[in-house]
Amino acid sequence: MTVADTQIERRLEQLHIWGPYALLGVSAVLTFVSADLMDGPAEWYTAGSLVAAAVVLQTWWHGTRYRRADRGRSPSRAGTAYYAVRWAIAFVLTWINPFFAFYAATGYMDADELIPGRWRRLGLFASAVIVAGAQVGGLPVTSTAQWLGFAGLLVVNFGLQAFVAHITEQEEQRSRERASTIEALQQALDENAALHAQLLVQAREAGVADERRRLAAEIHDTLAQGLTGIIAQLQVVANTPDESQAREHVHRAMDLARHSLGEARRSVHNLAPVALDGAGLPEALKQTVAEWGERTGVRAEFTLTGTAEQLHDEVSATLLRIAQEALSNAARHAHATRLGVTLSFLTDEVILDIRDDGRGFDPLALPARTRAGGFGLDGMRARAERIAGSLTVETEPGHGTALSARVPLVRHDQ
Repeated sequence: MTVADTQIERRLEQLHIWGPYALLGVSAVLTFVSADLMDGPAEWYTAGSLVAAAVVLQTWWHGTRYRRADRGRSPSRAGTAYYAVRWAIAFVLTWINPFFAFYAATGYMDADELIPGRWRRLGLFASAVIVAGAQVGGLPVTSTAQWLGFAGLLVVNFGLQAFVAHITEQEEQRSRERASTIEALQQALDENAALHAQLLVQAREAGVADERRRLAAEIHDTLAQGLTGIIAQLQVVANTPDESQAREHVHRAMDLARHSLGEARRSVHNLAPVALDGAGLPEALKQTVAEWGERTGVRAEFTLTGTAEQLHDEVSATLLRIAQEALSNAARHAHATRLGVTLSFLTDEVILDIRDDGRGFDPLALPARTRAGGFGLDGMRARAERIAGSLTVETEPGHGTALSARVPLVRHDQ
């Protein structure tokens, strides 16, 4: 509720408390001024007693409103009884002197707060009877002309008050609906805020998990493969008596160690692979395949089809990592004599094909191997899917393996 609304509420509260006193006082003053309308001492005594009773009644109700502040502005049986007694006092006073109709008009002010439901209109009608009677010259009504005037004024007075009451009730209903809507919106905002906070936590957890998977895959593709190559070279050194050949394999092991160290540092900082430094994907793949063939002794060839384009760094890094993992798997498991890598640039996608003539494997046995802790095909498939691509594998025991990764062609400047 705004400051202006609070001020309006306070002024209305003051009006309902002091309004009846003021109208009773105005009526008493006008009655005193118009003393010729009073028939004798009996009416004066009666009027004085009723005025005193009205003051006592109003004082009692005023105290009741504050003692029962939670119900003072809501219709109740006590409020209805107060309204009825006050109306009876006003009716008798107006019968004695029409100027007491000002006091009777108090019924127009607070019928909505004192009388519940449909009885509220009856209260307004009863107050309109007193006011209309005073307007035609006072009660009782005697002549036909007075009766006609009384009927017309009663209709006008009650009609106006009923119309105002109807508008007031509609406005109160709209206010309640607005308050309900605001409460519902606030609740929805609170729920959205809580949901947003929960989503942030989930997104943070997902980001952490994704970063862990990325680092695990990078370590597998760099350190693990590099260490495997180093071990293979050192095993040759340990098993050869030829010092020059041993020295050559030691140098290869050292080169692999330096390369793996560089890749590890780049993986931590999420940088592109070393092979892509200053070269496009075709050159990086060609160099990777040549080094792998030299290291493993397997005849390996790289083929480029279509018009090569400068790919987005993420696309190039993904395809290169897939190729490195596929070559590592081939070296460990395929026992191939020939291997071919083909990079094809099409209109809207890039295809990386890797084929070997090794011993192949049973795809149904792959989940058991994956559970053993390798990243293998699952890691390559996850990499491809991360950039809206796909990976398929065709193989069977004794007939080699064909792997195909298809990803969207996203250029470097896109």
